[in-house]
Amino acid sequence: MKRNSIITILIFCISLTISAQKAFDIKKYGAVGDGKTLNTKAIQKAIDAANKNKGGRVVFSKGTYLSGSIVLKNNVELFFEEGATLLGSTNPEDYPKYEGIRALIIAFEAKNMAVSGKGIIDGQGRELALAIDSLHHTGIRIDPKYNYKRMRPEDGRGKLISFVKCDSITMKQITLKNSPGWTQCFRECKNITIDFMKVESRAYWNNDGIDLDGCENARITNCNINTADDGICLKSEVPGLHNNNIYIGNCTIRSSANAVKFGTGSYGSFKNVTIENIKVFDTFRSAVAIESVDGAEIENIKVSDITAVNTGNAILIRLGHRNGDRAGSIKNVSIKNVKVQVPFGRPDIDYDMRGPEVDYFHNPFPSSIAGIPGHLIENVTLEDIEIIYPGRASKGMAYHPLSRLKDVKENINGYPEFNMFGELPSWGFYVRHVDGIEMKNIKLILDKEDFRPAFVFDDVKNLTMNAIDIPSDKVSQIVFKDVIGSNLDSEAAKRKIEPEQNKFELPAH
Repeated sequence: MKRNSIITILIFCISLTISAQKAFDIKKYGAVGDGKTLNTKAIQKAIDAANKNKGGRVVFSKGTYLSGSIVLKNNVELFFEEGATLLGSTNPEDYPKYEGIRALIIAFEAKNMAVSGKGIIDGQGRELALAIDSLHHTGIRIDPKYNYKRMRPEDGRGKLISFVKCDSITMKQITLKNSPGWTQCFRECKNITIDFMKVESRAYWNNDGIDLDGCENARITNCNINTADDGICLKSEVPGLHNNNIYIGNCTIRSSANAVKFGTGSYGSFKNVTIENIKVFDTFRSAVAIESVDGAEIENIKVSDITAVNTGNAILIRLGHRNGDRAGSIKNVSIKNVKVQVPFGRPDIDYDMRGPEVDYFHNPFPSSIAGIPGHLIENVTLEDIEIIYPGRASKGMAYHPLSRLKDVKENINGYPEFNMFGELPSWGFYVRHVDGIEMKNIKLILDKEDFRPAFVFDDVKNLTMNAIDIPSDKVSQIVFKDVIGSNLDSEAAKRKIEPEQNKFELPAH
């Protein structure tokens, strides 16, 4: 039996053990479900009583329970009956830090916990954020980190759920809504099961759906996520936080940022991660983004069976170097069975909350796999990939000729996104600073004509291309610059060119 399966069974049994123990109805501790009475102390009393009892289920029956921060403790399950809502207070004073954590539900160095049921946890994040914003501008509560460029407070918003250094966590069925910041974050936690959860968090900036920050042995399955920022995000925000043995499967994601992302914080390692059976739609940035820009080692990543419709970019794999003494690494990445449809224009144009606009004119962006000089991405396999691109590129809008491939920005210390290199010279894939890449059964489709080639490879070693299906109306669809050790099938070889560098291109007559 696989280790992840054993972990899931163990956590499920632990959750059943909690549920079988005594129930602690929050109403018996003074909670009132009228949506107006502040119930922080009453709910905390019920949690403390269950903890003192060496375990139990804290029950939220039908009603709306207003609360500030509560702290979840060992062997306690928060159980929400259908029709029950935990409603976050809009008063910033109701969210004091606990062990450096600010959130509606907090856990620190606790074990064997669960949050479950068919109820709702609603953070009223927009109302809380606007209250914090108002206090800053009136001088009552100054935010030293206030973001004047985007006119939003940074300090004090907190998260909906934040667990730090915890072990054996089950999140099941519950609906999470309207966080003031990240919806749920698990930092330095292990043995996590998140199953059949619904996330609707489009209240404010930074509304990530699920964040794992330096976690081990985690399963995220059967979730429906609709967020104003990254859907599911693996992070390593400070050195020493490592992500190991992560499984993400059978989820649906809609996002104003990326659907599934590694980073941006990427100081520690990301190893042995499997992502499969993910449906993505109406998503602004990448369906899959794998990024090491702070020194992280990313290894043994398997991605398969991804379907993305109306999504701004298919795949971004980026090795950069913006922090620390050394660059990281990305190696042994397999991406298979992927179908993506990229629209012309931004996919989230009808959203209330939208990601930041690109601040320069550009044509549609290709997928990118890019390291930096001297630090190559290693051993990438792309197999059974189909991407529909919009075409409609215009040299009048933006133009990067093939004779100036050396001028594509390296942007070594830049924030990693698929648009970070500026205008790109290809419409399908842009690949640079890579050693070992196999492309097999790749089909690229254009809705409208695009003057650029489908593929550009720059500083690439050990490239294999087989069964490449690209539009047949052009011969020069695969461009090589400083490519060493290529193995192309006969059809791909027919499409390959190596443009002369520094050649002035006269307009065609």
